[in-house]
Amino acid sequence: MEKAEESCLGSWFRITVGSVQTLMRQSRLERFSQDYFNTIIIDEAHHCVSGSYQRILQYFSEAKVLGVTATPDRGDMKNLGSVFESLAYEYSLPQAIREGYLSPIKALTVPLKMDLTGVGIQSGDFKAGDLGTALDPYLEQIAVEMEKVCRDRKTVVFLPLVKTSQKFRDILNAHGFRAAEVNGESRDRNEILKQFDAGEYNALCNSMLLTEGWDCPSVDCIVVLRPTKVRSLYSQMVGRGTRLSPGKDHLLLLDFLWHTERHELCHPANLICENPEVAQKMTENLEASACPVDIEEAEKQASEDVVSQREEALAKQLSEMKHRKRKLVDPLQFEMSIQAEDLSGYIPSFGWEMAPPTDKQKNTLEKLGIFPDEIDNAGKAAKLLDRLAKRRETGLTTPKQIRFLESRGFQHVGTWQFATAKGLIDRIAANGWKVPYDIIPQEYKGA
Repeated sequence: MEKAEESCLGSWFRITVGSVQTLMRQSRLERFSQDYFNTIIIDEAHHCVSGSYQRILQYFSEAKVLGVTATPDRGDMKNLGSVFESLAYEYSLPQAIREGYLSPIKALTVPLKMDLTGVGIQSGDFKAGDLGTALDPYLEQIAVEMEKVCRDRKTVVFLPLVKTSQKFRDILNAHGFRAAEVNGESRDRNEILKQFDAGEYNALCNSMLLTEGWDCPSVDCIVVLRPTKVRSLYSQMVGRGTRLSPGKDHLLLLDFLWHTERHELCHPANLICENPEVAQKMTENLEASACPVDIEEAEKQASEDVVSQREEALAKQLSEMKHRKRKLVDPLQFEMSIQAEDLSGYIPSFGWEMAPPTDKQKNTLEKLGIFPDEIDNAGKAAKLLDRLAKRRETGLTTPKQIRFLESRGFQHVGTWQFATAKGLIDRIAANGWKVPYDIIPQEYKGA
């Protein structure tokens, strides 16, 4: 261990566990040779761009660094690519839900106009003190909305200040909830948490105390009343309700859509969307819905909507691509065909991703039917190759099938199955390479 007066120096143990708060002090660092550690593993690695972490990493500059985090975003928007060279492994929230490790999430949006003009910014996010004052006039209205959908659920409410949390507890109790409140000064905090876990309370208010280090799997409703610009903080709040529990089939995420001039506030879309356009569209779609919507389904629909909008804007360019004489598919045509907004909206993060595509990448893409000359970075090339491999595994159409069929007027061939496209191409071949008279390409759905 490396903490307080305890040190790993002189120990025969090969692994040292320590805190940043301890190691960051210059007097502490200077006890070590700069090559003392071969490898440094950072938990909650989204913090590593801060000055305290950087002081340690710069001192042990020769060590290999591995960062681990469930929330890889920073409130100050500094890119983790400035610290790390590559992404070793990613396990996304949708993947964890699909594979049964986390609860599905349904979002219900309740539009609420809130004035945040007087709220200051500190460390990339809204000042908690200012937020508490701004939120107070809306607490009664929020309780009324919660009464409609949360009465029979086990609900955790996140608020910006202790006094706001206590006030909202009283308001919820007045509306028929069995509400409790916990904060850093609560002497009976553990007892209240046990009682909430046991079902004596059905609503638990807190001033950001429960974002980390607390687990109650039976929570099936999260209410975020702490408007935030920081995706990692938002994810931590929602994460209190994503654990699996007997009888729990989904988490209800109640999203009060703060109608404000500041559009960078986090919403359910920010849990799942990488592309800002898709996130905005998903938020708009959720606002228009009057019932809870599964966030994966909402993201898929939003992505398709954005792709369709982009297709309209690029209609002439795409038409020209489809009728080019070459046999290879332009990357843009491929992305639109498979309706992959994550590809068309891709922005490289790490240094190697920003470099030009390698000759190996370009040769492989060309072999698979993608025209590589219009791909301007290695990250995009790697992402395309990964997508092509996954499509092959799941039996979807190849770039060459897309190129052939879309040149004859068929639409979104990238969403078809390989076998469907092959069968159609065989029919066209048997018909003298003409589309059979009973098929209208623009209306054909690949069924």
